[in-house]
Amino acid sequence: MRALAFVLLFAVFPVCAQVVAPPEHRRAPEQTFLTYPEWFLVHSPAEYAHYVRDHTPTAFPFIGHICQFWQGYGAVHDATKKDYPFNFEYFVMVMVIGVSTTAEYALRAAYETMIGRVSDLTTGQLTEEDRYGAAVAQDYVDFIRDKPWYEYDFAGKLRGLWARTSLFGPGLVRKWERKYALTTEYLVKAAYGWLIGLGTRASFERPLEVTAVVVDRVPPNLDKEFPDFKLLKPLDGGAALALVPRYEAFTRYSSGLAARGVQFSEIAGNRSVILVTALVPVGWRSNASILFVQPILTQPGTQRVGLVVPVNALSRTLNGLAKDGARIEHVHDY
Repeated sequence: MRALAFVLLFAVFPVCAQVVAPPEHRRAPEQTFLTYPEWFLVHSPAEYAHYVRDHTPTAFPFIGHICQFWQGYGAVHDATKKDYPFNFEYFVMVMVIGVSTTAEYALRAAYETMIGRVSDLTTGQLTEEDRYGAAVAQDYVDFIRDKPWYEYDFAGKLRGLWARTSLFGPGLVRKWERKYALTTEYLVKAAYGWLIGLGTRASFERPLEVTAVVVDRVPPNLDKEFPDFKLLKPLDGGAALALVPRYEAFTRYSSGLAARGVQFSEIAGNRSVILVTALVPVGWRSNASILFVQPILTQPGTQRVGLVVPVNALSRTLNGLAKDGARIEHVHDY
């Protein structure tokens, strides 16, 4: 806790330096924490998609993931409530997605325990519906890494379910039970996503999909590896103001630039701290400030750590994680 309090001092008493990012590219510093519950709803489906490649969903820990969502919410709430103004709009959004996910996962846990388990006992192998559902689960995860979930084509996947899987075949009971389960899931999500999309477009402007960063230098020959790196303005001493992609791509760009020796001094107008999550072995040790630890429930021996990192130490931290063999899960852009 001492380490976390020390790091958070950067947020209250930031290094005295003029913000370089243009006003339209500045975002509130607390959002690096508040984005974690949103991104857990990428990490959780990703864990599910990985699991159902080789297993039926019967034993997937839906209830454990509900607990992890709210644990993460509690951690970021505690990290922001004293040192940042209350971000009402973001907290409302997190509560909405948290309650809806809790309801969905609880229903799926009950269904898989009572119905899915029975149908699973009737066959000793995955049906083509199981495999179709697994492929859709992975496709969904790949989609939501960069785009809102409600834009995903659940209706198209529902049509594909009935067009690409046979009516009869091995494991008939399981086939039809899966057809029912997946039809219901895709139909409900298509309708709910359509409603959410209407409300979102009516209430909010589409957010910028780039992040302004200040880096100490621009290495040569970036075009091939970082095609979306856009230099906005050279600064004193070889530094530069640039634009890089936001969301999932920000993790790739920040990690890649760090590996090239680039140092960050400002991200989206912020010079305080940024949240990084990584997957590491149980027992992993770090000098960084750890906000929370969560076990990966379907991968014993692996855990997720949330690290609170000063912006000017981001590159050093990312390089250190890579050296340790950790998987950098997400750099939580603001």
